Amino acid sequence: MLTYDEAALAAHRELNRTAAPFPDDQSVKELFESCAARRPEATALIHRDTHVSYAELNRLANCLAERLRQDGLRPGETVGVCLGRSVELIVALLAVVKCGAAYLPFDASWPDERVLGLLESAGCERVLTGPDGALAERLPHCRVTAVARDALTGAPADPDVRVSPDALAYINFTSGSTGRPKGVPIRHRGIARLVFGARYTRLGEAATLLQLAPVSFDAATFEIWGALLTGGTCVLYPSAFVRFSEFKRVVDTHGVSTVFLTTALFNTLIDEAPETLENVRTILTGGEAHSLSHIDKALAVYGPDRLVSVYGPTECTTFATYYPVRAVGPEESSLPIGRPIQNTRAYVVHDGRLCGPGETGEVLLAGPGLSPGYLGMPEVTAAQFVEYEIDGVRERLYRTGDRAHLSADGNLVFQGRLDDQVKINGFRIELGEVAHHIGLHPDVKQSHVTAAPHPAGGKELLAFVVPATEHCTPEAIRQHLSRSLPAYMVPSGIHLRESLPLSGTGKVNRQALLATL
Repeated sequence: MLTYDEAALAAHRELNRTAAPFPDDQSVKELFESCAARRPEATALIHRDTHVSYAELNRLANCLAERLRQDGLRPGETVGVCLGRSVELIVALLAVVKCGAAYLPFDASWPDERVLGLLESAGCERVLTGPDGALAERLPHCRVTAVARDALTGAPADPDVRVSPDALAYINFTSGSTGRPKGVPIRHRGIARLVFGARYTRLGEAATLLQLAPVSFDAATFEIWGALLTGGTCVLYPSAFVRFSEFKRVVDTHGVSTVFLTTALFNTLIDEAPETLENVRTILTGGEAHSLSHIDKALAVYGPDRLVSVYGPTECTTFATYYPVRAVGPEESSLPIGRPIQNTRAYVVHDGRLCGPGETGEVLLAGPGLSPGYLGMPEVTAAQFVEYEIDGVRERLYRTGDRAHLSADGNLVFQGRLDDQVKINGFRIELGEVAHHIGLHPDVKQSHVTAAPHPAGGKELLAFVVPATEHCTPEAIRQHLSRSLPAYMVPSGIHLRESLPLSGTGKVNRQALLATL
């Protein structure tokens, strides 16, 4: 039972005026095939010097889909996809959804134990991969099919398969607190809700999106389908690792209009090569709490109408809220995560009560972007996906574990994770608050704050800092923090590093940092 007063209800009614028409009765298969029929000669895909039209991409996907169906693939099955950024990757994803199956992307660099566990959890017995054949030896119990564009000949018609918008389109796996990865299935309808009527950027036939994220990371959902379902162009970043000189050449050469960068990569780019994005119309960034100093630098370079902060868990199909960044007020200690995107609703709840403006609670999300639940984890699903009656309507909601409050101007303001409230020596500490104050030091370029086990027992607070000048020292940072934070919030260890290592999804790699101690 969720309780609320009129002030809280009114604030949430205003926040959640997000209803907009979108093709909720069509699948990714039908939406892409409509684009291919409407714009056959338009460029759908660019990879290095290769330009692929909608008609040709549709033909290639139909060829592979026909082969898979002849090989026994049926609607509702799951297909593993292990391909680097390439035309073949996009062909594989399209072919799978054209068969009414769901794709499960994974990376060849992952350990065998993890890969086998994911495939088993998803009941996946078929994998699409590159032509080298190495994966077949690692997955002896799977039917491994190599995808080579040159072998996809003929011009078969679109598969005669009706795919429901409620069918599963793909499965992403996220880390689990128990050590077991959680499989997050996403429906076709969730993808359509993400890319049609977008409020956070301009999508459509004039849009060109850069595909930079690993396909196993849900940002790729936006990058790929945001282009290919709306008639735009998807540009595949040509290299495995980002080099800013190449990045700039790619976005300028192909007229990229929208990019998404994880917060950590965004910060590094702003520090080292902000001119990389000078010709990009919309810069989306998110994934972690933002550094206000980097946002300030970005605004100075790009101006007020090109930077958009986006927020959203995998369980809600990539993005849930957005915040166009036009200025950072002197009183702000964190950047708002903004308002819900189209056809998405957000609620701030604390102890079974809908919070009014200014009250901090957990962010709960609703709408057609929600996953149906975790694969094979009914208890975890029941705990994270709940139902409340709100304003006379029964809502299914996802508990994000993120804390926020509604500001006076109607934006959600992130207040840290529920599980970021570490307790050290009996004191509760928000890691985000410590990181914010470190970021205010003029000689600090980047930082990451975490808690780790102390050799003597309990936990200790650690900070890893990338200096901006030679004057940055652990002692200087410690003195700086002592002027604004109580002693128990000053990290016991402050370690200078040349850079912050990133994980495969572009977030700060905490384990790699701890391994440097």
